[in-house]
Amino acid sequence: MIERIGTGTRMSAIVKHGGVAYLAGQVGDGVTVAAQTRDCLDRIDTLLEKAGSSRENILQAVIWLADMADFSEMNAVWDAWVPEGHAPARACGEARLASPDIKVEIIVTAAC
Repeated sequence: MIERIGTGTRMSAIVKHGGVAYLAGQVGDGVTVAAQTRDCLDRIDTLLEKAGSSRENILQAVIWLADMADFSEMNAVWDAWVPEGHAPARACGEARLASPDIKVEIIVTAAC
């Protein structure tokens, strides 16, 4: 059975199937990549809770940066957020994001 949470015309915030929660890509508010990453991760925490999961259960994360020069700044926030011993499989790349103001977008898949 597929369960969709926060479904709109274009997408769902969460899709659950077979004990796995797939979260829509999240962006955050703020001027710096650190501020946007913190806000983005707060939004992910909220969605994980709605999905019946947590950051300890993240299986995979895909991170898109508007500029790879922000890699270290984003990682400093990420590293403080990921629970020790629970780092997911992860990829990070550079992409032109939906708006010039967006510096980071994170997509998460988690067991639930």
